[in-house]
Amino acid sequence: MRTSDFDYTLPTDRIAQTPIEPRDQSRLMVLRRETGCIEHRRFFEISEYLGAGDVLVVNDSRVIPARLMGHKSSGGKVEIVLLNRVDEGIWETLAKPGKRLREGTLVEFESESESGEVKAEVLSKDEDGTFWLRFTNEGLLENMGVVPLPPYIHAPLQDPERYQTVYSRSKGSVAAPTAGLHFTPDLMRTLEGKGVEFLSVTLHVGLGSFRPVKVDDPREHTLHQEYCEIGSGAAQRLNEARREGKRVIAVGTTAVRAVEWAAGADGGIQSVRGWNDLYILPGYRFRVIDAMVTNFHLPRSTLIMLVCAFAGREKILQAYEEAIRSGYRFYSFGDGMFIL
Repeated sequence: MRTSDFDYTLPTDRIAQTPIEPRDQSRLMVLRRETGCIEHRRFFEISEYLGAGDVLVVNDSRVIPARLMGHKSSGGKVEIVLLNRVDEGIWETLAKPGKRLREGTLVEFESESESGEVKAEVLSKDEDGTFWLRFTNEGLLENMGVVPLPPYIHAPLQDPERYQTVYSRSKGSVAAPTAGLHFTPDLMRTLEGKGVEFLSVTLHVGLGSFRPVKVDDPREHTLHQEYCEIGSGAAQRLNEARREGKRVIAVGTTAVRAVEWAAGADGGIQSVRGWNDLYILPGYRFRVIDAMVTNFHLPRSTLIMLVCAFAGREKILQAYEEAIRSGYRFYSFGDGMFIL
């Protein structure tokens, strides 16, 4: 297995810069794993493929205003992206430019609040390029930062809520679980009216989801841990659904990783709370998930490797080629796939 096995060429004009309105009017490619058959629909038509007894597992994580602009005492500008809160006032972060940030460096952040200023001291730098910072006045951070958008999106986002799922509630992600961006309250009510059940889990999207694979052999890549939580009620309901022979359908790769991480060897789901580093590559045996809603992912990424593990590399790459030919929009604000 090589990282290049998961490569494809995408014209830049296929990268969605703005979201479709309304959300559920985006396109939907339906891929049947057994046959490789592809159908072209609109996302709201996913209701035709779902029915009574189906369980949709959604990631209720909410994107935080994690991008902060500051400066060193010497005057040099510094951009900080919060990743994980590890203790009171202490965060794991990304920093740019990071080469000149050393242990003990102080970074100051401007605040419009009269409550005080915010400073951060660099405690250490990890080998993977992340920094550990200790912040003063940590409570002011939420009002100082902005929601970070992926680097391939260049158009300004008019409404920050458009980069949140309509069911988001648990703050902690630095990027949206984008498969869920297609759902509207009306669509969810329609599905629930058909007997479809929604279950919430939490996986805070961080470096593990978007860090690129830079090694030739993807098995040598280390997946960064992301905080994950599945409550006892959700675990119990998933176990009941499996015993009753109902389909468990993950909305997004993060929901896949959350549920599969919580599954034992027999597929039983445990209530969990901790750091998820489940890395799914072709050859992985899925224990719980029967179908998946997802977006079109970057080439050579851990996310496309996950969907290839689920549906087969050749079928996925053929589907991506078809999507490019058919004018689908890719990545965070792009169109969706339903893999059956």
